[in-house]
Amino acid sequence: MGGAVLIESRSQQTIRRAVTVEGVGYWSGAPCRVEFLPAAAGVGLVFERAVGGVPVRIPVAVESRVEATARTNLAAAGVRVQMVEHAVSALAGLGIDCCLIRVSAEELPGLDGSAQPFVAALEQAGIERLGAPVEPLVVKEPCRVVDGDAWIEALPADGPGLAVEYELDYGCGPIGRQVLSLGITPDAYRTELAAARTFIMQSEAERLRAAGLARDVTTSELVVFGPDGPIDNQLRWPDECVRHKVLDLVGDLALAGRPIQARVRACRSGHRLNAALAARLRNLSRRRASA
Repeated sequence: MGGAVLIESRSQQTIRRAVTVEGVGYWSGAPCRVEFLPAAAGVGLVFERAVGGVPVRIPVAVESRVEATARTNLAAAGVRVQMVEHAVSALAGLGIDCCLIRVSAEELPGLDGSAQPFVAALEQAGIERLGAPVEPLVVKEPCRVVDGDAWIEALPADGPGLAVEYELDYGCGPIGRQVLSLGITPDAYRTELAAARTFIMQSEAERLRAAGLARDVTTSELVVFGPDGPIDNQLRWPDECVRHKVLDLVGDLALAGRPIQARVRACRSGHRLNAALAARLRNLSRRRASA
């Protein structure tokens, strides 16, 4: 299809110096130290976790993804990292293409449920250009993934970069229907998405605790919705829930391994559908390149 606008030319970027974020995992309650380190052009985003004293590198890529409920997990050589979406979203949202993310435990810290603590650390580190050009994945034809009443699609972009339109619909209740349209730039990410937190219904939170998960997480650390709204907490935006869904989507699309130039529309999409779109776009791009 014609008419696609080429993405603004820019260099690949990394961080200037190492920075660290520490906290505990929501699911496991285990402490985790996350160290972000500069990386060379072409390295991409890569996790590193040592098991038995042997460091294993796990690329942020669709091939590394493993199925998980309500989060994005990656694995390589039998070594896993869990709940990576907020850290990866922060990197992608700020336009950081190459970074080594060294973790001390399997599950990354939940922190306040948003990407803001990761963004603060990365901005403290500073961003450095690497000289090599970014090669964006340019969507040239519609691509859609559907699962029941949930769907996500990528269309040719109206302008440079990534634009997202997301519809969240919880029906009747305190969350209801929320819609957000946003062009994903570093400035927009910082101000409109980074601080949006993970949310969960009270019934779901009770099921998790009954299963022995998330026992140390309080309603002040996670936005838990009861029948009348958040319990012991206040929303940062009236539509914070849909903003967090877009935050997650930015992180999941980074599994394509390259910045995506597209207009992405989604309704009720979660991590699995987001990753499925990233995989399909990457495969379509590879087929075009080899044709």
